Amino acid sequence: MLGPYLLGPNDTPENGIYTGDARELAKVIPDESVDLVFCDPIYDRIDDYRWLAETASRVLKMDRACLAWYGGPRLKETIGAMDLALDWVWPLQYTVVAKGRKLIGYNLFVWTTPCLWYRKGAGYPERRIPDTFISHERPSNGHKWNKNISVVTYWMHAFVGQGTIVFDPFTGGGTVPAVCKMLGRRYLAFEIDPDVAQRARDRVRDTQPPLFVAGPEQAALWET
Repeated sequence: MLGPYLLGPNDTPENGIYTGDARELAKVIPDESVDLVFCDPIYDRIDDYRWLAETASRVLKMDRACLAWYGGPRLKETIGAMDLALDWVWPLQYTVVAKGRKLIGYNLFVWTTPCLWYRKGAGYPERRIPDTFISHERPSNGHKWNKNISVVTYWMHAFVGQGTIVFDPFTGGGTVPAVCKMLGRRYLAFEIDPDVAQRARDRVRDTQPPLFVAGPEQAALWET
């Protein structure tokens, strides 16, 4: 699908972090081949969210979700950009108690980061989830915009089952691919910065995979 020269030595086409511009790399992803889009764009780049929605609309299978982190005062513009290609559902909230992030110029401490839930078709999570995930732990893998692995694990487990494909076009520190490895999901991830991409690969390499890969009968029990 994509040239192997873009991958790290331990990656495979179905479980790989590709180095390059997501806008170019995504062009060769087959239509309706992805089960979940889960990513963390740079918040003030509204055009990236517009591109994300257009790309997700093409590559997602029907009745599947796109989850995109957002944090900043331009939420209305961001939603307006994504509304052009996907259907808005709900803002999922990730709250880190006593988080020290400041919204400069607004005299505001920000504890909550929304994750914008869009969908293609009429899909829902495979199990009920609260709209707010509260954590007392701060992310600790060293990447500037990293999210706590527990919230990514919780939401991914709710939206897609084992063996499905998760697409992360802005992978950064590699949280989404690492969680995919933990849960037995396949992943396709892009990162434009070669050094950041290598750190993400190292993180995934050091992540523990599932103890076993369940067959259909076991998976049906495990995923309840």
